[in-house]
Amino acid sequence: MNTETNKISIRFFNDFEVRAGWEHENAKWWFSVLDIVSILNEERDYTKNRNYWKYLKAKLKKENSEVVSLTTQLKLLAPDGKKRLADTLDSEGIIMLAKNFPNNRAMKFLDWFLYSDNSIDGQSKKKAYTFFEGNLIKEIEVGTSKGLQQIQAYLFGGLYDFAGQIRQKNISKGGFQFATSHFLGNTLIQIEGMPELTFEEIVHKYVEMNIAHPFMEGNGRSTRLWLDFILKKRLKKCIDWSKISKSDYMNAMMISPTNSNVLQKILKMALTDKINDREMYMKGIDYSYYYEEN
Repeated sequence: MNTETNKISIRFFNDFEVRAGWEHENAKWWFSVLDIVSILNEERDYTKNRNYWKYLKAKLKKENSEVVSLTTQLKLLAPDGKKRLADTLDSEGIIMLAKNFPNNRAMKFLDWFLYSDNSIDGQSKKKAYTFFEGNLIKEIEVGTSKGLQQIQAYLFGGLYDFAGQIRQKNISKGGFQFATSHFLGNTLIQIEGMPELTFEEIVHKYVEMNIAHPFMEGNGRSTRLWLDFILKKRLKKCIDWSKISKSDYMNAMMISPTNSNVLQKILKMALTDKINDREMYMKGIDYSYYYEEN
């Protein structure tokens, strides 16, 4: 099997990363064994996880477990920022590993692992990946409310009946009331007309669109893509979302209606010129969906 992969994914379980690489030949994902070991041991130390996997691998080999024979190596991004060969398992192998793991945390992990790809978010995330793979980005209007509707309709089409439709009901979150549905049409026209020539103008427009929250569901995921598309067109930049922690992003968004300086700061620090990089885009999707997890 070719150890190189040009399609990378990052999943999250209880704030632990699960790296994965796509194998085109057999059309399936391969998951980092060390990341699964980290989760099941609730251990973040890379060296300890590596040593534990070495011990467990030898133990399973003595027991003639199929898990070891199913293991293959792929180049994944290591903690030092370089791509290195790493032991990986496909979905079947991960399930077998978890079932052989000597603690009771495996069942909770398996519930998540088996469910995540079949949930609405899991299906929507697969659609988000194809924006890049299918070169659909070029078909989206940039910076307009129609463009945002196109994004939301694509991400959630077939998953929600109201995909791509402007909401007709008032909604709120955490005590914050988003734009009143009765005036939403005029609000979106005003936002669409806002300038987007500088980074500050673009972030301001993004904040206003978040306050509008034009859809019943999927606003955050859709609007973050919308923001990146504007940045790519106007500034030849995009956000490396992996550099922004979930807590920092959520806190900045909460205060952004009255003070967007914090949001501007964390977004500016994460700017990159890798606007055509597949891995950057895929990683951005993974983090964007992670932000929405409860």
